[in-house]
Amino acid sequence: MASGRWFSLFLLLGFFVGGLHASAGDADPTYRACVEQCEKTGSVGDISITHCLFSTSDWAANNNTWYMQEPLYLQWKQLNCRSDCCYHCMMQRENEREALGLSPVKYHGKWPFKRIYVFQEPALAALSAVGLIIHFVGWLSFFILVNYKLPFRPNSKRTYYEYTGLWHIYGFLSMNAWFWSTIFHTRDFELTEKLDYSSAVALLGYSLMLSLLRTFDVKDEATRVMFATPILGFVTTHILYLNFYELDYGWNMKVCVAMGIIQLLVWAIWVGMKHHPHRFKLWTVVFGGALSMLLKINDFPPYNGYVDAHALWHATIIPLTHLWWSFINSDAEYRTAMLVKKSD
Repeated sequence: MASGRWFSLFLLLGFFVGGLHASAGDADPTYRACVEQCEKTGSVGDISITHCLFSTSDWAANNNTWYMQEPLYLQWKQLNCRSDCCYHCMMQRENEREALGLSPVKYHGKWPFKRIYVFQEPALAALSAVGLIIHFVGWLSFFILVNYKLPFRPNSKRTYYEYTGLWHIYGFLSMNAWFWSTIFHTRDFELTEKLDYSSAVALLGYSLMLSLLRTFDVKDEATRVMFATPILGFVTTHILYLNFYELDYGWNMKVCVAMGIIQLLVWAIWVGMKHHPHRFKLWTVVFGGALSMLLKINDFPPYNGYVDAHALWHATIIPLTHLWWSFINSDAEYRTAMLVKKSD
């Protein structure tokens, strides 16, 4: 992710490869019948699903621990039952398809990945965790720079850099988005899915707002509110729509792609017009992000069940994220030096 922009922009590029809610795998009658049967019997072939075999009578009879009788715990068991059934039925169906010489298909919008312990998509979960760490390190370096290395305004004791607070918020939203991406790729439930998508949309919308404020050099608070209000209002409405009306993957992708492309164009035009001393970093992020789109457009199944195009995209985003935070730090140093010089 070249930060927020890129995380959101590329997350959405799935739009070009098709919607998530109409995959061939989960539309397969054999797969559907397998999942339904598994939830009733707690088994797929010779495999027993322990979560599905944990009945209400067991809780009443054993009465071992208080948490086993809590509603949230019971719901968690039910979620794990369905998740395990979907996974084992998917793998069974894919083995059958492979024996017939057929290619892998997607289930619920995703390729069939092999689990490692609790990790449903181990490579993606690990790369998302690395992305979270890179953002934390990037934000921490920015925090140390503006608070301990750069001078403050003599009268107000505030930083010279006008966008300090905005970048702090951006850092928190980025870490939140990568955190839920890690959780979602570890365990895919409806709740983790909604939190992942909502966090990504929130980051994308805020990144769009921040790109406009920085490129148009908006410093006045009233003008900033005018820029931010329609964007934040739209993003909030969209998140509420996804969570409480319909989790429409296709519509969400279109919205996010539109916001992502606007940001991309804004930054590209700005860096082309300005003679920023660190513009090379931003150009690298722009071109690197554009090239990484190819991994989303030319999607392919996971190699050996672990690494697909989306995982490779995650890997390419990691160095771009580091470079993006480097540009943010450089921009803070550049703007501060200019303002200090003017005040002398």
